[in-house]
Formats: sequence, structure tokens, C-alpha cells
Amino acid sequence: MTEPFSPMRQRSPSAERNREPILAVLRAVLPATGRVLEIASGTGQHALCFAGALPGLDWQPSDADEAARESIAAWITQDAPPNVRAPLALDVHEADWGVGTVDAVVCINMIHIAPWSAAESLVAGASRHLRDGGVLYLYGPFRRGGAHTAPSNAAFDDQLRSRDPSWGVRDMEEVVALAASAEFVCDEPVAMPANNFSLIFRKRAQVGRAR
Repeated sequence: MTEPFSPMRQRSPSAERNREPILAVLRAVLPATGRVLEIASGTGQHALCFAGALPGLDWQPSDADEAARESIAAWITQDAPPNVRAPLALDVHEADWGVGTVDAVVCINMIHIAPWSAAESLVAGASRHLRDGGVLYLYGPFRRGGAHTAPSNAAFDDQLRSRDPSWGVRDMEEVVALAASAEFVCDEPVAMPANNFSLIFRKRAQVGRAR
């Protein structure tokens, strides 16, 4: 008999739409094996999809929001592949994320629905916890050259800023510069469906630093 869905199990239509395009990029840029920390995992749908499709990776979802963690846990209870972990309570602003060294950090649709300090803390935390050569992957809408890439993104930006003036679609160049200041090198941006982008950053090795 099929177990009924948990009422804690949230479902995001956008997560269902974008997971396959994102997965195609992750297949190309993530290592075949290692530990992946997902920041702001939301409903948990991405974590299950990506962990199931990439069985060599140990997938650690996390979220600062309790309801999101409950949703992730509900998805895991009913459908989890063996390589996805229980969700962590993690706020990127914390000085210590408590995860040790990881091979990749994945963050999808977070930095525009948060103050700029969250982007700064995300990059700083990724720099602390990623091994040399590790990948920081960001996905979402971005402005380029100070301009929106589509009218729908401009409308979305207005909607975000009306909810919270500290939120909003970020300038890609500003995000790349922020990451460069933390010794990350950015690959060529990957255009994604619905006027989004994948940004892939690789942590530059530090000569003489003990690991």
C-alpha cells in the first residue's frame, strides 16, 4: 500500500520546472564523488532529484527556515536516495557553518530573496569550507551591465523590492567581483531557461596554505 504524502511536504512548481536544466549543468561541473552542501534547499525537491541522479555525491541539504527543513525531512522520509542527508539548520550569516570541508556548495534562488549581506556571507562561508578547486554554484536571475535581461525579470525585481527593499535581482558583475575578492574564479555564465543563469565559481588554490 502506498504511503500517503506527509502534510509537511511542500511542492514548488518552479523547482519541478528548473531541476532538469540545473541538473544538466551540475553533471558537468560537480565532481563524480565528494560532499555537496546545498544552501537554502527550500522544499527539498532539488535535493532529492540531484542526489538521486548523482549517486557518487553525499548531498547535504540545509535551510535557515524551520518549515523548509520540515518539508525536506518529509521528502527524505518518503522518497530519499541513500546519499541524501537530514537537513541542517544553517543560516549563511553564521560564523561557523559546522560542516567541515566540502567539495561543492550549491545555492539556488537565494541571493535575490535575501539582503546583500547574505550573498557576502555565502561567499565567505563557501571560501572557508570548500577545498581548493571546489565549486560554488549559483542559480537565479541576474542583471547584466546594470540592466535586466528580460521585462519579466524587471517586474520580478520590482515585486521583490516592494516586499523588502534589501532584496532584489543582483548585478552579475557585482556577484563575480564579490567572489573574486574571496579567491574564486568564475567560469563563463551559462544561460538557463526563463531568463536565469548558472554561475560556476572555482576556489583558487592558495600556495603554502595548510589544508
